[in-house]
Amino acid sequence: MVQVSGGNLVDTATGRRLWSVHPYIARPMGSITKVMAALVVLKAGDLSREIRVTSAAVRYVISTGASSAGLIAGDVLTARQLLEAMLLPSGCDAAYMLATAYGPGRPAFIRKMNAMARSMDLMSSHFASFDGMPFPTEYSTYSSPADLVRIGARAMRNSLFRSIVAQRRFYLPATGLHHSYLWHTTNGLIGSYHGAIGIKTGNTIAAGYCLLFEARRKGHTLIGVVLHADPSSGGLASAVAAAEKVLNWGFRQV
Repeated sequence: MVQVSGGNLVDTATGRRLWSVHPYIARPMGSITKVMAALVVLKAGDLSREIRVTSAAVRYVISTGASSAGLIAGDVLTARQLLEAMLLPSGCDAAYMLATAYGPGRPAFIRKMNAMARSMDLMSSHFASFDGMPFPTEYSTYSSPADLVRIGARAMRNSLFRSIVAQRRFYLPATGLHHSYLWHTTNGLIGSYHGAIGIKTGNTIAAGYCLLFEARRKGHTLIGVVLHADPSSGGLASAVAAAEKVLNWGFRQV
């Protein structure tokens, strides 16, 4: 149906798997990792806490070439606002600040991500980075399609997470604490595929182009993931095109 290295599609109402490609084989998934990071933050709560953006976070995205929310050092944002910055434009600078604050410290935060994975019985998942960047190697952070659908389903049960990832954009007006920001989602399904309500893109060299997605039509909700989509459609559009085909097929089955 589609050319991907891994994939999974599940009917959320019944838990029935409708389609899959190597669902239990662990693979790198890039910034889909940030969904687990969000779960750690949401579990901890205190989303109104104020976090000052550091120059270290800005240097981090510049030095690594990571995706950025364009955060400005010295700005003070709430954890909730940083979740918007991490999940919509896939800001690794926002992930850096959340991990630093909620670890506290990034190594402790990564340990919390792995502890949550164990608590969810995710046997094919491991996190070596807080944002999905390929450190220390391209294959150090990984998960299976089956595990990723479970991570996505857990996250989508949270109303705040759900509301964030369903947006095409989020505008944060300037205040005395921070500059103004306009963040656009990297998920090309949102606003273009009827019924799409999330979730998160990812890509690195080893991961290829990936998308964890959820859509609802006529009372049916499907959640799925495609990993390392055929890049012939160009960039993340390849993963979006694969997800569209899988969803179209899935909705015909339910």
